[in-house]
Amino acid sequence: MYKSLQAKLKTQLTEIKEAGLYKTERIITTPQGADIATEEGGEVINFCANNYLGLSSHPKVIQAAKKAIDTHGYGLSSVRFICGTQNIHKELERKLSEYLGTEDTILYAAAFDANGGVFEPLFDKEDAIISDALNHASIIDGVRLCKAQRYRYLHNDMADLEKQLIAAQAQRNRVIVTDGSFSMDGTIAQLDKIVALADKYDASVMIDECHSSGFLGKTGRGTHEHCGVVGKIEIITGTLGKALGGASGGFTSGKKEIIDMLRQKSRPYLFSNTLAPSIVGASIAVLDMVTDSTELRDKLEHNTMHFRQKMTEAGFDITPGVHPIVPIMLYDANVAQEMATKMLDEGVYVVGFYFPVVPKGKARIRVQLSAAHEQHHLDKAIAAFVKVGKEMGVI
Repeated sequence: MYKSLQAKLKTQLTEIKEAGLYKTERIITTPQGADIATEEGGEVINFCANNYLGLSSHPKVIQAAKKAIDTHGYGLSSVRFICGTQNIHKELERKLSEYLGTEDTILYAAAFDANGGVFEPLFDKEDAIISDALNHASIIDGVRLCKAQRYRYLHNDMADLEKQLIAAQAQRNRVIVTDGSFSMDGTIAQLDKIVALADKYDASVMIDECHSSGFLGKTGRGTHEHCGVVGKIEIITGTLGKALGGASGGFTSGKKEIIDMLRQKSRPYLFSNTLAPSIVGASIAVLDMVTDSTELRDKLEHNTMHFRQKMTEAGFDITPGVHPIVPIMLYDANVAQEMATKMLDEGVYVVGFYFPVVPKGKARIRVQLSAAHEQHHLDKAIAAFVKVGKEMGVI
């Protein structure tokens, strides 16, 4: 029986390789950080992790994880509503709510689960979901599980969003759904304008803050702080696996009734094991750190502005913005992969992005800045990009 499927898969894999779209994984042999060791490239500087605040291997975070294992064990062997809720889970939910300025929070095993489990319990065929065209795959999959009417507006296009809101007026409830920050381009949603349109057309707003929580906004609360609309967003989903510690785990935060309903009916919550105590304990420590000081957030902002300025001056095609995601636009998948390989030879670890991760003809190298990067890391990366860019005729 497998021979037929095997032949099909081999053909498809060959086609992916011939198109220059085959993805490989580099093996890291050290903890995550600015400097890492890889099997392929030896010692390199890492510019492709979501380690925005440099907390993935921070001593305080590791210490808190170890302490939680000592006090609360390795795992709960259960889902939350049966026998899998500990006092530290409730403490983390409370701290997340305070940090984000919301009424309540529910934890998930991953942010993908948070987005996958938020729509079906809240919306049905009488409701409307109005989604940004470039929303994350987890949002798209979550919407697919829901029977609500679906509308899509052009990326970050407020005129088209208003058009879709008008078209959805016949539905009972409307929710506008957008990434707070978009992971491939580093663009930031115009939340102030989105909230204004939501008020005008009686809609709710949901944002995915995976690439925002911890560093966007004056105190790092996220896109809603960056755009001045804290307290005006009904649903916030996010992750503990990027800026807020870098391990895993997700959450949905927002209005109390929404969170209550998710505890009753959200399938990824009801049928997945509880978040491990070590991650919970470490995440509590992270929230204490980012609440007490903006030092890491401020350093990340400095690194981002410096890198963007120098790379633009060097002649690279960079999507404008202020986000630490910096797309170096190359357009061709083979060029992106070749440049990433040459950069590794220069001691800089970056990855090429191409279809289906980004649209065809929009291949790029996505550089991600971190508070863990020091000036010498930035200088080395910029010099390597300039050298390789000139060799390849990119600049």
